[in-house]
Amino acid sequence: MKQQLQQLLTQALQSLIDEGVLESAPSEIRLDHSKDKTQGDFASNIAMVLSKQAKCAPKVLAEKIVDKLVNASEIDKVEIAGPGFINFFMSQGSNNQVLDDIFTQGDDFGLSKVGHGQRILLEFVSANPTGPLHVGHGRGAAYGATVSNLLRAVGFSVDNEYYVNDAGRQMDILATSVYLRFCQVEVFPDNGYKGDYIADIAKQISGVEKYDIAKDVCKDEKDGGDKEKHIDALIANCKKMLGEDYQHIFRLAIDSILGGIKEDLSEFGIEYQQWFSEQSLVDSGLSKKTVDALQESGHIYEKDGALWFKTTDFGDDLDRVVVRDNGIHTYFASDIAYHLEKIERGYDKIINIWGSDHHGYIARVKASISALGHNPDKLEILLVQFANLYRGGEKVAMSTRSGSFVTLEELRHEVGNDAARFFYILRKSEQHMDFDLDLAKSKTNENPVFYIQYAHARICSVLKQAQSMDDADAELSKLTSDTEIALIKELNRYKDVLQASALNYEPHVLAYYLRDLAGEFHSYYNNSEFLVDDAVLRSTRLLLIKAVKQVLTNGLGILGVSAPDSM
Repeated sequence: MKQQLQQLLTQALQSLIDEGVLESAPSEIRLDHSKDKTQGDFASNIAMVLSKQAKCAPKVLAEKIVDKLVNASEIDKVEIAGPGFINFFMSQGSNNQVLDDIFTQGDDFGLSKVGHGQRILLEFVSANPTGPLHVGHGRGAAYGATVSNLLRAVGFSVDNEYYVNDAGRQMDILATSVYLRFCQVEVFPDNGYKGDYIADIAKQISGVEKYDIAKDVCKDEKDGGDKEKHIDALIANCKKMLGEDYQHIFRLAIDSILGGIKEDLSEFGIEYQQWFSEQSLVDSGLSKKTVDALQESGHIYEKDGALWFKTTDFGDDLDRVVVRDNGIHTYFASDIAYHLEKIERGYDKIINIWGSDHHGYIARVKASISALGHNPDKLEILLVQFANLYRGGEKVAMSTRSGSFVTLEELRHEVGNDAARFFYILRKSEQHMDFDLDLAKSKTNENPVFYIQYAHARICSVLKQAQSMDDADAELSKLTSDTEIALIKELNRYKDVLQASALNYEPHVLAYYLRDLAGEFHSYYNNSEFLVDDAVLRSTRLLLIKAVKQVLTNGLGILGVSAPDSM
């Protein structure tokens, strides 16, 4: 219907161009589904867009456009509203066409090829393997996986990637923390990792000597010293005293935690095409080569024994260290090399999903891409706010370093994968969200995922009861009640909603649509009979709810949520 209307409007505009009223027309005419049903099925603002060119008021131009519209059986009437909106009221037969489309296309209904031929690399979660994923990581995981599904649904080729930070200081703190737990020290460093999972990893160590790596090191913060210098001294002693055994513990810690992360994400319905190792950038020499290239091009200078990247030349607020005075490359140096490697793989677009606390990092990463001679606009950063967890109306306190947090695995076991996936994407990613555990577990209409799944289960129940009844050819002209017309119009919105959700990276738009569709169905269910004696009417109504069932299944699948047959 939308394409037909766009074609009719294009023809009308061409007529006005031929008459000299307009000079040109846009390549694509915007048409939106009307939110207010009294304003028709579709609305266009084309008269307001072109009024300046036509040198007349938008309402006057709208009248001229409507006069040039060719009569079409698909349109019942056209009205001009407000300052110049053109509202289209479609015929019942035109609206009903969506039912044929749904049954013809089935699981593919709503899909499109908008992104056909374009390749996207989508990196998300990428949490340091210093501990299990917690509820904060869960939001980025659900959001990233759903954005990936949406983009694939509209034709893009998407590769999901997890960047494994398996090199650097935090990994050394992790390995040293595990060794200290293995040694069962009484006084644990402030800056060490303290969760129970550290002790569990330590129990797997065997055949390693227990040394007092805290001997002769500088004081910790609790003793009036510097906790950063204290942990660095512990790391140095750990490496020196353990020798080759240090690498054994280092790998044991990372492999154990990373294995848990992979299993957790897989059970959450999230798959990656690649797990990219930061250490590979060091081993291949790419990190050093990238810094060398920037230095040769004059983008890096030396100061106080360290190497600094002049990111201020590209709009950053400060220059950034890429190599410390001790010769160690910073995380930023690795990130520069990583993004260069990404770009050289030939993707049309690179999308990173980061926590909102990384907002200040965007300018410097884009600066590095520019400095290396590539287009920074190829990289798009989507930010995700942290999720606050509530139980019994009380906020659950969490601290990753202290080990006091709710893991993603615990959350999934408590509320289920479906509720977790759905609740995580119910808000715009850049907005704060409060995850209400009690609501997520409730079986009430206030729980949106239950409300939608219950609509699907209700339809399955009706269809199961109807199996033994004689079937007859449906007559769509019998779908005349307000609830039936509302349902059909809601089904007509699905494809546009899906496309908008994908192109704007907004899964919550699809989630709210499914809730609205479920609401229209529940209203229909509560005010209508399906298994009536009239065989034709029965078949027609069953056909309509089958279509609703298909769209609910399709939409929930993209969100990573199941569509149960019974509840």
